[in-house]
Amino acid sequence: MGENAATDVLRERAVLVGVRTRDDESWRLDSSLDELALLADTAGADVVERITQALPQLNAATYIGSGKVSEIAAAVKSHDANLVIFDDDLSPVQIRNLEKAIGCKLVDRSGLILDIFAQRAKTATAKTQVELAQLDYMRTRLTRQWTHLSRQYGGIGSKGPGETQIETDRRLIRDRIKTLKAKLDRIDTQRATQRKNRAEHTRVSLVGYTNAGKSTLMNALADTKVHAEDRLFATLDATTRLTYLASNKPVLISDTVGFIRKLPHRLIESFKSTLDEVRESDLLLHVVDMTHPGFEEQIRVVNETLTELGANTKPTLMVFNKIDLMHDQRLMVGLRHAYEPDIAFVSAARGIGLESLKEHLIDLMERNFVEARVELPVSQSQLVSHIHRIAEVLSEEYTFRDDEEGTGIVRLHFRAAPHHFDDLRPELVRLEAFAD
Repeated sequence: MGENAATDVLRERAVLVGVRTRDDESWRLDSSLDELALLADTAGADVVERITQALPQLNAATYIGSGKVSEIAAAVKSHDANLVIFDDDLSPVQIRNLEKAIGCKLVDRSGLILDIFAQRAKTATAKTQVELAQLDYMRTRLTRQWTHLSRQYGGIGSKGPGETQIETDRRLIRDRIKTLKAKLDRIDTQRATQRKNRAEHTRVSLVGYTNAGKSTLMNALADTKVHAEDRLFATLDATTRLTYLASNKPVLISDTVGFIRKLPHRLIESFKSTLDEVRESDLLLHVVDMTHPGFEEQIRVVNETLTELGANTKPTLMVFNKIDLMHDQRLMVGLRHAYEPDIAFVSAARGIGLESLKEHLIDLMERNFVEARVELPVSQSQLVSHIHRIAEVLSEEYTFRDDEEGTGIVRLHFRAAPHHFDDLRPELVRLEAFAD
């Protein structure tokens, strides 16, 4: 009980603010604020009130109207709140004006998400990615409050004109960003090498909205112990494991960071080395929490993010998760009609539907396989072994010549994924190996 009490003391009290413009629908704002409340809870804040406004156009100085600014200030005072969270990104000028008028700390949606990422980053790579995103976000928002960035200078610069210290802070941030980018470039190179070494296997990436159940499905498919919990952004690092869909069907499955509406672009840029797993995968498993009332909107957000990543054309299997909690069969019939044949229904937590999912995935993998017949010299044993590793060999026949050298040929009938076949083709053409 004492531990919970201590945690409660540390939690902040937050007022949420959302704006609906002329082209927005009211349900979108309600859904977005529900999600913002979950983000606030994940970050460590209790929501004490929500305030919304419909505007024909946004206010350049304060984002919202002056009357709403006064209403927020009153709500902060009456609820003894110490944090105001806006559901959209604000400009530095808007943040400065609003904090002055409201008299309370203010965070916009990007700032909140960055804070959650900072709390949840565990590995050195994730911490580096998050710090880069935070500094990129911070450098345009420097005011006199940021003098703590240069503690080694003591009070010098803070006693005179603030701009001098701000410029010092900006230079420190630029230098740190340069260092972090160089570090991430090295990480990118290392991970690219790792992915190249894994190229003989088909690569599958789990993608989806945050908290859709990707990590739970990863654990169920690959018998791993990837961290999974009912929280937003439980996974920040890509985790890759080798698993078998069938006895002779190995694949590499990667769990990736979840997507969310209005995901800060600077996070996508910073997490490039993690998201490259998605870009370079052969297939995608798009995991959807079908119990979420806004799952169709979440599907749209994920598809838009995949487009931004340049991964929207990859073969994709839609995986509707948490089927054990669904009782409306009409919904499943409608989804099946919309996504057939590339759809599967599972309960990752209870292991329901996993065998059917594997069968669907194998079908998707092999749908575009290239079939070939080749004749190779027996001396090309390394190439023959390589074909066995990356392809499904349907038949193999050796014919030896009765001479002193014991030369001969091996006839292979195989089928392989398009990218594996493309890698093989130049060498097979050079050896004139293709049979009629």
